[in-house]
Amino acid sequence: MNAIPRVALVWLLVAQVLVILPHLAYMPLWIAAMWVGCAAWRVQVFRMRAGYPRAWVKLALALLAGAGVWLSRGSLVGLDAGAVLLIAAFILKLVEMKTRRDALVLVFLGFFAVVVGYLFDDGFLAALYSLLPVTALLAALIGLQQSAFASRPWPTLRLAGGLLLQALPLMLLLFLFFPRLGPLWSLPMPGNKGVTGLSESMAPGDIAELGRSAELAFRVRFEGALPPREQLYWRALTMERFDGRRWAQAPQWSGEDALHWQKRGPELRYDVIMQPSSQPWLFALDVAQTDQTDTRLMSDFHLQRRQPVEQRLFYRVSSWPQALRESSIDPRTRWRNLQLPMHGNPRARALADELRQAHAQPQALVAALLQRFNHEPFAYTLKPPATGADGVDDFLFDTRSGFCAHYAGAMAFVLRAAGIPARVVAGYQGGELNPAGNYLLVHQFDAHAWVEYWQPEQGWLSVDPTYQVAPERIEQGLEQALAGDSEYLADAPLSPLRYRGLPWLNDMRLAWDSLNYGWQRWVLAYQGEQQGAFLQRWFGGLDPTRLGLLLGAAAILSVGLLALFLLKPWQGRGDLRSRQLRRFERLLEMHGLRRSPGEGLRSYGERAARVLPAQAPAIAAFVGAFEAQRYGHGGADDPGLRLRALRRALPWRLVRTPTRDGRGEEQA
Repeated sequence: MNAIPRVALVWLLVAQVLVILPHLAYMPLWIAAMWVGCAAWRVQVFRMRAGYPRAWVKLALALLAGAGVWLSRGSLVGLDAGAVLLIAAFILKLVEMKTRRDALVLVFLGFFAVVVGYLFDDGFLAALYSLLPVTALLAALIGLQQSAFASRPWPTLRLAGGLLLQALPLMLLLFLFFPRLGPLWSLPMPGNKGVTGLSESMAPGDIAELGRSAELAFRVRFEGALPPREQLYWRALTMERFDGRRWAQAPQWSGEDALHWQKRGPELRYDVIMQPSSQPWLFALDVAQTDQTDTRLMSDFHLQRRQPVEQRLFYRVSSWPQALRESSIDPRTRWRNLQLPMHGNPRARALADELRQAHAQPQALVAALLQRFNHEPFAYTLKPPATGADGVDDFLFDTRSGFCAHYAGAMAFVLRAAGIPARVVAGYQGGELNPAGNYLLVHQFDAHAWVEYWQPEQGWLSVDPTYQVAPERIEQGLEQALAGDSEYLADAPLSPLRYRGLPWLNDMRLAWDSLNYGWQRWVLAYQGEQQGAFLQRWFGGLDPTRLGLLLGAAAILSVGLLALFLLKPWQGRGDLRSRQLRRFERLLEMHGLRRSPGEGLRSYGERAARVLPAQAPAIAAFVGAFEAQRYGHGGADDPGLRLRALRRALPWRLVRTPTRDGRGEEQA
């Protein structure tokens, strides 16, 4: 029979709600209105109060959906527009669905839509929630194989849940051992539009804007002891060009062959889970090395990928913070890091001349400039006064208020004017320790800028002028440095980070973040390299023979467990007969035939046969087989087989004649 059973239609409607609901976070509102209209139409079709849409109506609906996608997304191409088109097709298919084949297409579209949702949200809650639509879709799939008279959705749901539970062991085996293949291509993720973070250039107020954001930048877990907070300078990019107002990156090249640096001091090993940034650079302590095949150490010592980071990225890093970096530099690099505009900021240039005349040694000049920041009335604030065309002069001599970018930019300018190669480094400083997982949370408000200057035989040396003005920023974090500043986290008024003073709320926040971190580290980050490390650690590597034997043993074990589950040899024959009898009674109870107290099995069967004459032979066969097994000495007939035959014979919905009551007697 080709008609769609009622139970399948019920679960299809439920599944559509569950599938579409998480997509509404990024879908246009007309998608929800479309589903309400199509679902109401479908219910009316089932109630025979409306007909199926004609061809021209279906064409009009498809064109309207396409126009809606174009108007809301500006295109019909791309992942964002494609996702909207998929959900629109998933909804419209509900109205035109006539046969079981159409319903199967709808079910498979639903499974695909669930997977597409992971492209927009792959968090732990999203994965947990996806079990609901998957279960509903599986229930609809099962309902399509049942009788057209079936009208009880709950047994179908229980069966779907049972099948999912039985699939869990196989799913776990496939997750652990199925080879990870690299993607053939990548697409920019639509959820990353307007990502908050560092950019390729920096004006004095840019990083201050990040102090208003509570968004997460990355998480870090160290092997061994956590370094002191004042050593946690996470380099993102280096800025060597200055146009009088903005600092920007100079053209870079892969410096692994050309760079000269020596490992000194202890090695730090750590894992990073980086949030999508839509930028190619990675975050790491100096000097960094990683085994990422698509990542290079650039000529300014920052790590950069071939492609922007469009989705959450896991990578391992080794760093040597005390390494000697370029004890000598070529004339081009020296010129680039002494470059200044021909005109502008005359007072800052005069200060550089004054310091150069007073201090013959560059180290002494740097110390004097830092002392100036420390002793004079400079202020650290997220909302500094505006500056004019000579921004460095205005900051150093007039406003004397600014954020880290003001101090780093001004110091680099003065050092260059004094003849010392210098540049600005942008990245993050510090991080919040989560004791629940022993890892660091680095947020956007931890964004920071500092200075590097070069000296012969000593290479590039890092210095942070902000530390002279607000040491608590480096030692304790931005929250302590800006206590009482209304601009801190101004863009996140409801963020739990604003309420870290409440211990119970802060503990809940950290515990929840630890759960998400574990999900990202052990599930989402379980890719080729992580899988290889797991197999190497537990099974001695990726030897094909050993891996084949392991998978074979796992398959045999799975089949054995399934056989034990189905056969249940530990249960006696008597228990088996009792369970069969209970199943027989429950089957008849579903049709209103409850066994009376003290009623014998034969009498119960005869009463059921009178109410269900079409199934009387199957009922009598079960009763006879059961009595032969129970009261005789066994027999060839298995009541379990008779019970299954009865189940196939009985309809799910019983249409009884009004001449008999539940006990099979004539009504007066």
